[in-house]
Amino acid sequence: MGHRLTQIATRTGDAGTTGLGNNQRVSKSSLRIHALGDVDELNSHLGLLLTEPLPEDVRALLITIQHELFNLGGELSMPGHALLKPEAVLALDQALHDYNQRLPRLQEFILPGGTRAAALAHVCRTVARRAERSLVALGEAEALHATPRQYLNRLSDLLFVLARVLNRHGGGDDVYWNSERLRRGGAD
Repeated sequence: MGHRLTQIATRTGDAGTTGLGNNQRVSKSSLRIHALGDVDELNSHLGLLLTEPLPEDVRALLITIQHELFNLGGELSMPGHALLKPEAVLALDQALHDYNQRLPRLQEFILPGGTRAAALAHVCRTVARRAERSLVALGEAEALHATPRQYLNRLSDLLFVLARVLNRHGGGDDVYWNSERLRRGGAD
């Protein structure tokens, strides 16, 4: 692969537009750029999560996900192109199944927290949901492939499960929600 970035500060965006991979210029406030930004932010949060001590299988999975998110970003930057493959969604489905099988069934809602790694996974989950909403909004305005939206939907579910896995890594547990209603014995 050749060198793609020869100059970082081009000043071409000073007027509030940015270039897509097909050389089209669009407003930095466009739905497509919002979606790209949300996917980029998610990938950055995953990078932060990867600085934590993690089980090696989780680390390898998150690195793969970062690469797939780069594919998703590439697809968003080149309207009409499909870079994220349906197999990537299937891989998330399999990981979701495998990790969820290791966990006890949920008896109550859990709060985002516990270990630092689990809390970071919850942040990633919420950013993935926002990125998914951005893709849905973009898809309502113009034609998109379904795979990126499906990928983000599965990824947010997987990140919830991974947060639970990471809370148990080292002997912890989930942080359970204790609602007022539950404390009063269910009476309203």
